[in-house]
Amino acid sequence: MTIAALGAVLLGHFGEAAALAFLFSLAEALEDRSMDRAKQGLRALLALIPETARVSRPGGPQTIAAGEVRTEDVLLLGAGDKVATDGVILSGRSWMNTSAITGESIPVEVGPGDEVHAGSVNGSGSLALRATADGRDNSLTQIVRLVEQAHAAKGERARLADRIARPLVPVVLIVAALVALIGVLTGDPATWTERALVVLVAASPCALAIAVPVTVISSIGSASKLGVVIKSGAAFEQLGAIRTVALDKTGTLTRNEPRVVDVATSEGRSREEVLAAAAALESASAHPLAAAVLAATDAAVDADDVQEVPGYGITGSIHGRVIRVGSPRWISPGQFRNRTHEMASRGMSVVMVEEDSHVIGAVGIRDELRPEAAATVAALHAQGIRTVMLTGDNALTAHAIAAEAGIEEVHAEQLPADKAAYVRRLSERAPTAMIGDGINDAPALASATVGIAMGATGTAAAVESADVAFTGTDLRQIPAALAHARRGHRIMTENIVLALAIIVVLFPLALFGVLGLAAVVLVHEVAEVVVIANGMRAARTPGVGAQEPSSPVGQDLRETSTVGRPVA
Repeated sequence: MTIAALGAVLLGHFGEAAALAFLFSLAEALEDRSMDRAKQGLRALLALIPETARVSRPGGPQTIAAGEVRTEDVLLLGAGDKVATDGVILSGRSWMNTSAITGESIPVEVGPGDEVHAGSVNGSGSLALRATADGRDNSLTQIVRLVEQAHAAKGERARLADRIARPLVPVVLIVAALVALIGVLTGDPATWTERALVVLVAASPCALAIAVPVTVISSIGSASKLGVVIKSGAAFEQLGAIRTVALDKTGTLTRNEPRVVDVATSEGRSREEVLAAAAALESASAHPLAAAVLAATDAAVDADDVQEVPGYGITGSIHGRVIRVGSPRWISPGQFRNRTHEMASRGMSVVMVEEDSHVIGAVGIRDELRPEAAATVAALHAQGIRTVMLTGDNALTAHAIAAEAGIEEVHAEQLPADKAAYVRRLSERAPTAMIGDGINDAPALASATVGIAMGATGTAAAVESADVAFTGTDLRQIPAALAHARRGHRIMTENIVLALAIIVVLFPLALFGVLGLAAVVLVHEVAEVVVIANGMRAARTPGVGAQEPSSPVGQDLRETSTVGRPVA
């Protein structure tokens, strides 16, 4: 463009040179503006962190800069205050507006022991919370860093555009020089030199260079504002091509909060007696199912001589009676054999309770399916995406949960290495996304075409291994994010085709003198503006916040809380 402008001045075409400089500058300004708007989401996220925080000190409350907050500091929050960094509530009850962080529109009730994230807005209550992260290194700054990394990384289409544009420039310069040389050889240097300048403008790859980046940055920026963190342009583009989704069960499809849902008792025994006996022993256990048993009863019974038998269960005594609590593999179900099989077929983990060598009951515990899981799977199927469940749980439980969710293909009792190997095979056949949230999911997330971690502030290993992370845990973000990426995929393709079409059409018209410099400049710069405007369409948030018309999941994604309980 610079060579063409200088050449136009030397040839005396001052008007054309001025038009070229003006229109090119206008297009560059629009490009900068579009990039700036695409990055506003990041600045908005950073603006959620308050400038100051009130912390408890031995001499009384003290106000310090938010960046000076350190782990273990006690923060004091009043009504309407923003949370300076991640923390755990020590005292007080209130509600938190987390919509800017997790994309969940409903404020959530919080109290002692609940986790809160940086940038959340406190409601009407007063709270004291212990900081679990430094003011400059928390969940919110992590999200911003991930999105900035995405801006720096280029996807396959961006590389394709670069591969086209990079050799195009020297080729066009050579062609322009040859066109000028024709003028010298034919004795009409002025005409052919002018054509050479027009050829330079016509074949300028400006539109091609901006075609993909503006789309990728717009898409990633809008997704980040609604709780979908995409780490790179490559991940964004691959996300738009996904044909298979593999889902972990525990913590992804289910709540990861086991609850007692059924209790079978022997004759003469009550439900409360069985649960009280089990809870007396389980109170000394760290097993995940122990918390479910303890939460199911208020009966307080003391047990003596409690000993855990790793892999089997736990033993002890209550008022001189020997009690055992454990799996059916250790304690034979006896008369409860059919009942325990029924529990297992309904997706429950079974805990047997035995007193003095007589089985007195069976407790069915299940990690309940998330309420939006079935609708999410249906939405994926509506988009033509195949779903698979991968889990380390037993086959009966896995098939029961999968049936409720609407997933037909199930692979149970999988070790982390098994999951990774299967996901790798799936990815070889078709672009595959793996969705998980735990440390055991990290190998599978890394093996997938796109790894998606549920909860960007959750398990570090899962987030590190994933290409995409959701700050919330609402499964409906999955089909919405895929639809958003697919839409961005289409816009990128449109931009590349349009940018190449402009060059293909203008080049011969310029070469044969059909169009002059002013006309080519005008068409070229208008085309660049069109490409930028088209790329900016990818910033529309409904692509993430709502489903395409064909999807049954058209509601707001942000209804499910990840902190505390939703306010009624």
